[in-house]
Amino acid sequence: MPSPKIIPLIMAGGAGTRLWPLSRDTMPKQFIPLLEGGLSTFQATLLRLADPTFDTPIVITNNDFRFIAAEQMLACGIEGEIVLEPERRDSAAAIAVGAVLASRRDPEAIGIALASDHLIVDAAAFRSDCKRAARLAAAGLIMTLGIPPTYPSTAYGYLAPGEELAEPGASRLARFVEKPKLELATRYLAEGYLWNSGNFLFAARTMLSELARHAPEVLEAAEAAVEKAGRDLDFLRLDRDSFVRATSISIDYAVMERTELAGMLAASFDWSDIGSWNSIHEIKPKDGDGNVLEGRAVVIDSRRSLVRSDEMLTTVVGLDDVVVVATRDAVLVSSMAAAGKVKNLVERMKAAGRPEASEHLRIYRPWGWYQRIDIGARFQVKRIHVKEGGQLSLQKHFHRAEHWVVVSGTAEVTVDERTVMIHENESVYLPIGCTHRLKNPGRIPLELIEVQVGAYTGEDDIVRIEDIYARG
Repeated sequence: MPSPKIIPLIMAGGAGTRLWPLSRDTMPKQFIPLLEGGLSTFQATLLRLADPTFDTPIVITNNDFRFIAAEQMLACGIEGEIVLEPERRDSAAAIAVGAVLASRRDPEAIGIALASDHLIVDAAAFRSDCKRAARLAAAGLIMTLGIPPTYPSTAYGYLAPGEELAEPGASRLARFVEKPKLELATRYLAEGYLWNSGNFLFAARTMLSELARHAPEVLEAAEAAVEKAGRDLDFLRLDRDSFVRATSISIDYAVMERTELAGMLAASFDWSDIGSWNSIHEIKPKDGDGNVLEGRAVVIDSRRSLVRSDEMLTTVVGLDDVVVVATRDAVLVSSMAAAGKVKNLVERMKAAGRPEASEHLRIYRPWGWYQRIDIGARFQVKRIHVKEGGQLSLQKHFHRAEHWVVVSGTAEVTVDERTVMIHENESVYLPIGCTHRLKNPGRIPLELIEVQVGAYTGEDDIVRIEDIYARG
């Protein structure tokens, strides 16, 4: 009898604050095109699973990222179930939901829980290891894919090997070890410990049983959230009241450190969690001085550094082992050694109420994106990009009028009872209180400049009357 396909549970709801200012709450690292060919790590994960070994994936994300996830899946030609968490509750709740859904699809299902922000280049080796781990998972173990360490990292947790199992390279998992100091990490390397990749394979029934034993409140919340879930367009929206009852806890703490069924398999593939700017530096092509230069970046007398600039010319002279990342509204300068502390910097900025900590100037929407150019008392200027076939909601404003100037493409504009076509270098005026909609009927992207004038130009001065994307 053929083995059941492995059902991927892809967790794609994180914020990735250690890659600020590129990664922020409104557009986190898993969806940013960091890889060769303009792919995001989310897309690379999907493509790695495009193999008969795996069944249709279950993507667990949140409301803010639902259309980004759907669009990137479509671009890869990958179909799957997108599940929306009402609030972040860490990996235990997400995996519990995934296990419930997988068991409903197939009572004998084998699941694999995967982060969406990891880089694995050798997809064939990954698939081979998954098949090997799946055989042990089918026998009742919860398998962790461990990474043979290449240096004594203090940034990763470690896995201590126990009794050897029948599968080559596999053993019982003796214990988890939190991120150690350098001295301990060096000792762990000598003793054969592996890095904890955070990727797990398990029979859905085993994971549900162990959750019931060690984290019953998480399982109960997940089961109720799925049972009361509703359909929203192509998304499965978990029931909020049920889901928020789940404890915010990782699967490591909730199950893996308590279960007697934990196993580990030494992975045969290279792996990076792309968790910080120094890990980005490790995986990127470098010049003769060990520098990674991206965008409008120029350096002299500098070595082993990462310099990236999206727009402005960014230059570095005479500095070694540094990270410089410039976006349109923020610049990060850090030593390479301290790059992991960017997360603490973001937390401090959030506490101080700085919007740049969480929000990009470019805000993505299901129809495209907009980017603020300028703002002042009683005005705001935006650049708006509407993809082919995209349309904004039918809406109105109580505190501002708007002027739209088309830069490229064709705009179909509804103003109250009138609909007109506006072409390149033409404009339209939208008075305060009018009902209006913007649509791109063409085959190329629509670009326009929007000038808002009025007493208040905040995003909450929008009354949506009709919206094809079912936003409130």
